[in-house]
Amino acid sequence: MVTLHIEHAISDFSTWKQAFDQFADMRRSSGVLRHRVHRPSDDDRYVLIDLDFDTRDEATKFLEFLTTRVWSTPANAPALVGTPHTRLLQLVEQS
Repeated sequence: MVTLHIEHAISDFSTWKQAFDQFADMRRSSGVLRHRVHRPSDDDRYVLIDLDFDTRDEATKFLEFLTTRVWSTPANAPALVGTPHTRLLQLVEQS
């Protein structure tokens, strides 16, 4: 399993969540198996998202979609502040 880990500042969680939910079908069709959304307990204007994929290729392709089609268009990412930080993570151990 490969996880696309994304972190970024937001201007408003409700606005961000509404935009995030609009891409649910695209996440499914792109191979996202499950997702997790976290918010720091001391910062309500920041989100951390983990998207799980079977393969690195699926995760890489979806990151390209996010970069070129979502984050580059203010209408698709209305609450995004700045540039998201991303990492591809390989699961090594789980208990």
